[in-house]
Amino acid sequence: MNEEQVYAAIGEDGFARLVRAFYAQVPDDDVLGPMYPPHDLAGAEERLRDFLIGRFGGPPRYIEQRGHPRLRMRHAPFAIDTAARNRWVMLMDRALDGTRLPDDVTSLLREFFHSTATFMINRSG
Repeated sequence: MNEEQVYAAIGEDGFARLVRAFYAQVPDDDVLGPMYPPHDLAGAEERLRDFLIGRFGGPPRYIEQRGHPRLRMRHAPFAIDTAARNRWVMLMDRALDGTRLPDDVTSLLREFFHSTATFMINRSG
């Protein structure tokens, strides 16, 4: 399976379930919770869902609404160190495990999330 085939395999519902499972963990997390304003959790969930859908072969809603993702620029205001990266990955891995997507999709998404989270580190520590 390649990245462009993920959307065809899991559709809107698969991405929605994954992102919902991730964000369900965020408010009570001592590392990530403070980074997400409580009034914008639904917006954060929608943005991540739409980004992933477009990135993996679905409709390009994220780009149509927000332009190029520019991930590092958009995340620059947040202090993302190794601990924050590792916590984000831990919660996303847990969401992937709980969502029970097809194994090939889970493997591909897990690799993408791990490498992208490392790329997002913008603070030492």
